[in-house]
This record gives sequence, structure tokens and C-alpha cells, in this order.
Amino acid sequence: MRQSPMAAACSDSSALPRLFRPEEIADALGCSAWWVKDRASRGRIPFTRVGRSYRFTAEHLAEIIRLYEVRPAIAPEPVAPSVRTVPSRTAAPSARLHARRPRRARQDDFDTTA
Repeated sequence: MRQSPMAAACSDSSALPRLFRPEEIADALGCSAWWVKDRASRGRIPFTRVGRSYRFTAEHLAEIIRLYEVRPAIAPEPVAPSVRTVPSRTAAPSARLHARRPRRARQDDFDTTA
């Protein structure tokens, strides 16, 4: 009896990628399943849709890790110490600030007692 191509492909487990559920991805990432589903629904992370459920391959997991990887900024070259200059005190004087009268005092100006 001859096997169908689909049955032959199903019997060879290396031909089909393993699909992970959001809960399994969340466990691997150390986050909540809600976060995984939310990011997938917004199109922020790669996924496969099977029916109405999200499924992820190992390649998807690696891509998610790459997407959220943060690399340190390149450190600036150290600057040779230079002679420190003291700013001059001849700068223009700043405007003097005046406090407003309290609100209660301003309302007394308009108090009309008959």
C-alpha cells in the first residue's frame, strides 16, 4: 500500500516546524502570555496564525529576542583634561521677580458690602 505525500511528511518530524503556544513563549521570555498575545495582535512580533490562535516557531522566538535586544551606546572617547576656566561675574543681571499678592487680598479689592 502506497503512503500519501502528506502522511509521509507527517511521519518525518524534522520536516514540520514545532509550533509553540503563547504561554510557552511567555515562559521562555519570562513575561506574561497576555504580553505575547498583545504584541502579536498589534503586529509587533512575528507569529503564525492557526485558526484564531497565535503560534510561534523557534525562528519567531529568536526574532522576538532580536527585536527587543538593547545594546549599549558607544562610549564617547575620553577627552584630555583641559584648563578649567572660571565664568566671569560680569554677566547681565537677571530681572528681579516680584511675588503676587495673595488671592484673598485681591478679592478684598472687589468686596462690595451694602
